[in-house]
Amino acid sequence: MTAPLDPGLQAERTLLAWRRTCLAVGVVGVVAARFAAEALGAAAVALGALGAVLAAATHLAAMRRYRRARSRGAADARALGMLTAAVLAVGLGCGLYVLAGAWTR
Repeated sequence: MTAPLDPGLQAERTLLAWRRTCLAVGVVGVVAARFAAEALGAAAVALGALGAVLAAATHLAAMRRYRRARSRGAADARALGMLTAAVLAVGLGCGLYVLAGAWTR
């Protein structure tokens, strides 16, 4: 077995940062869906759930990448792509909520 790419704590700090980011995006998605459910109905719930699921999938991808980096130094961009999709889903839901509020005035 080869030595880890970085014998220090950089990989652990990076994983913790991904964990915090994914948790924040997932919580924001669920909370946004809760507040927007009355105005948007099922679309808010679907977008909030999509954001939470993508955040969880991103965390799993980051954990896999961490394990690979600790064993042989490999990395990929899947986690970043999934996190971007989660943020876009939550942002779309928030944007729709703002537009729905503007239409009810």
